Amino acid sequence: MDIDRRNNVTVTGNPLGRTVVLAHGFGCDQNMWRLTVPALADDYRVVLFDYVGSGRSDLSAFTEDRYASLDGYAQDVVDVCEALDLREAVFVGHSVSAMIGVLAAGMAPERIGGLVMVAPSPRYIDEEGYRGGFSAEDIDELLASLDSNYLGWSAAMAPVIMGNAERPELGEELTNSFCATDPDMARVFARTTFLSDSRNDLKGVKVPTLILECTQDVIAPREVGAFVHQAIAGSTLVTLDATGHCPHLSAPEATNEAITAFLARLQ
Repeated sequence: MDIDRRNNVTVTGNPLGRTVVLAHGFGCDQNMWRLTVPALADDYRVVLFDYVGSGRSDLSAFTEDRYASLDGYAQDVVDVCEALDLREAVFVGHSVSAMIGVLAAGMAPERIGGLVMVAPSPRYIDEEGYRGGFSAEDIDELLASLDSNYLGWSAAMAPVIMGNAERPELGEELTNSFCATDPDMARVFARTTFLSDSRNDLKGVKVPTLILECTQDVIAPREVGAFVHQAIAGSTLVTLDATGHCPHLSAPEATNEAITAFLARLQ
């Protein structure tokens, strides 16, 4: 299996440094980390990739059976780690990738020695005693809209997800990223993302973990950050001076500072 081609793997940075794996969220690709890579490259070996169905991955490798579960995406992570023979890598996952990283660490604990969860959410749907930010009806409507008109949904939702309305270029970038994703594959990833429930997986995390949340995030409200922090023993929760769901784009300096400080403590 040619993982480099299948997942469009890129390796950069310091070949002698600890490996940091950067994983993108739904509708995105590895380019979303372009403002983070320079902050890591001097000291760390940096691995980037695209999930199958995203970015410049090999779309022919996509099967709905595999990617209808977050486990399928976690297997992508494990496959990349195994192909590069990574040991004790630090996995940095944005949005749904934070939970994918939790699953991957459980599948291959020798490969992943730390987690950074950027705007994570283990469950998007509200339940009694838990606030995920959306009602079941909200998610049904979101997925129905995505099914009926993916490009229209992308144009409407991406700026909301990004936040920072005073900087429309950020929302436009996310819109373009969404629109560049194959609609059929995006529909599968969206259902997998928004209908998943990974709350029970959090208690199995045994590695040092940093949770980054924003002051305002319509996708992952602060109650979610508090829940994840409480569920993962020994985790660190940092509230960034940032708004929206993509702080690595909207507030890269604050995001990079938090990540590099965490990495330095792991040495």
